[in-house]
Amino acid sequence: MTEAVSPEVTPAAKPTVPAEGTAPFSKGYTRYAMWLLLGIYVINFLDRQVINILAEPIKRDLGLTDTQLGLMSGLAFAVFYTFLGIPIARMAERKNRALIIGTAVGVWSGFTALCATAGNFWQLIIYRIGVGVGEAGCTPPAHSLIADYVPKEKRASALAFYSMGTPIGSLLGLVMGGLIADAYGWRAAFLVAGAPGLIFAVLAIFTLKEPRKIMAQHAQQVASASATFGQTMAYLAKRRTFWFIAFAAAVKAFIGYGHAPFTASFFLRNHAEEIGRLADGFGLGPVGFLGLALGVISGTAGAIGAWVGGVIADRFGRNDLRAYMVTPALASLITIPIYILAVTIDSATTALFILGINAFLGTLWYGPVYGTGQSVVPPHMRATASAILLFVINLVGLGLGPLAVGMLSDYLNTGLGMGPAEGVRWALIISTLFGLAAFACFWLARRTIREDTVS
Repeated sequence: MTEAVSPEVTPAAKPTVPAEGTAPFSKGYTRYAMWLLLGIYVINFLDRQVINILAEPIKRDLGLTDTQLGLMSGLAFAVFYTFLGIPIARMAERKNRALIIGTAVGVWSGFTALCATAGNFWQLIIYRIGVGVGEAGCTPPAHSLIADYVPKEKRASALAFYSMGTPIGSLLGLVMGGLIADAYGWRAAFLVAGAPGLIFAVLAIFTLKEPRKIMAQHAQQVASASATFGQTMAYLAKRRTFWFIAFAAAVKAFIGYGHAPFTASFFLRNHAEEIGRLADGFGLGPVGFLGLALGVISGTAGAIGAWVGGVIADRFGRNDLRAYMVTPALASLITIPIYILAVTIDSATTALFILGINAFLGTLWYGPVYGTGQSVVPPHMRATASAILLFVINLVGLGLGPLAVGMLSDYLNTGLGMGPAEGVRWALIISTLFGLAAFACFWLARRTIREDTVS
């Protein structure tokens, strides 16, 4: 990699332009930037997912139904998150991506803290919408930055590294949220979750560098060949691989986000006695213990899975691009029986460890999908392509997943008379069967990825 070049140059001096396919900054700075972006994404998911471990206490305090929990944790957040992601990505194609990311962190962190003041369902909905508005400004510009920071052959690994923020942030949200909720209540958990983002906002604004200033080729593309949204959509319409991975990932997100708000509820309703004994052994309450157990087991396994998926994709994809799709396809298939075993086995302890295996397999798709999403478009379309990909994933996954599982749980509970424990169990089982559709889409993408990859 070349040494870092100051973006501030005099009119008479020209910056050293890195060769095509190389990184614009030094190894040291690129490493710092990647770690900072990972930290920001960790906070992103901590603030997004902390509500899941707090679902039962909030439900009891505010008198909510499972459908309302699904709406609050999913659709209310996802609608604004997904729809605002595209215009913010359009801005990121031309404007300073570091400033966009830093501003977004400050906005979502502030609204997370405001959730602590909610006195009813509708106030909490409004604040969650605010969190979604802020978080819309994170990942599309971050994906575009990372694609510029690293060479093409390391793109899947780099994006997989960034994507580790999903399980790590969820881990910290579950652990921190559960422990603080047990000790001080769910409102205090929101306050603590919102605080770190302000530090990351300052770091992003003042220390992240915009590589377009020294990448002459990209600068020319932005200046003279910047694509409109319609042109980007027309381009993507001819890239079947993009849509296959988008819908495959959307199904995976539908399952993952759909399960998240109800996993702790499942254990509290079906294994209350065993969870109580385990919690007593650690000197914790049931919610705090579940947050710790689910966070450490599933979060750690999920982070490893995200990293391994990217490494596998880059290693085997050098020889055959189809390898990018094989791992997520097979993982989507294998997780189905594993998850069903976890929610039907009698032992809560065993179920928790099985969910760790499920978490590892369930995040293998991050690197291959996001890496491919950046590789099927030219550089000046990357931020917009990322936003469109996330639009599909989050509108279907985050928007519909929790709501669908919550409505199904309520229907099975009261409509079919199964009761709350069996209702949530079978809602989780039925939703995980959608993994068959994800497998089919990934396998179809395997057939088209070589002809669609351009950069």
